[in-house]
Amino acid sequence: MFEITRKPIHPGGILRRECMKPLGMSVTSFAAHLGISRKTLSKIINERGSVTPNIALRLARAFPPSAKIWLSLQMDYDLWEAQHCTNEWKTVKPLPQNPIEPHEEHPELHTSDTVYLNNSNQNVCL
Repeated sequence: MFEITRKPIHPGGILRRECMKPLGMSVTSFAAHLGISRKTLSKIINERGSVTPNIALRLARAFPPSAKIWLSLQMDYDLWEAQHCTNEWKTVKPLPQNPIEPHEEHPELHTSDTVYLNNSNQNVCL
């Protein structure tokens, strides 16, 4: 896996430059078109607010990119911010992993797969 070293573009900046500006739409008119408040849209396009799933669905109706693309852009931005602007997450120590064999409760797992459970016997990870 590779690490992104350059900060990803906030989806609000893309929305402002690539969608609103070419159409000559104001924040007020575009917010009304999307059915959201002017304040919410202003936060997003000024990169102080996030594209939520609800807003992503609205944007996908207004423009060709899918809701998943809008959310992916937001996720990439948020993850980069968390990795590079905070350190609290680095204090978490990995849990020991215990390999177990799959059994009848999980028939979708093949016996050749290795399954790991954390110490509390929750969260099956392949």
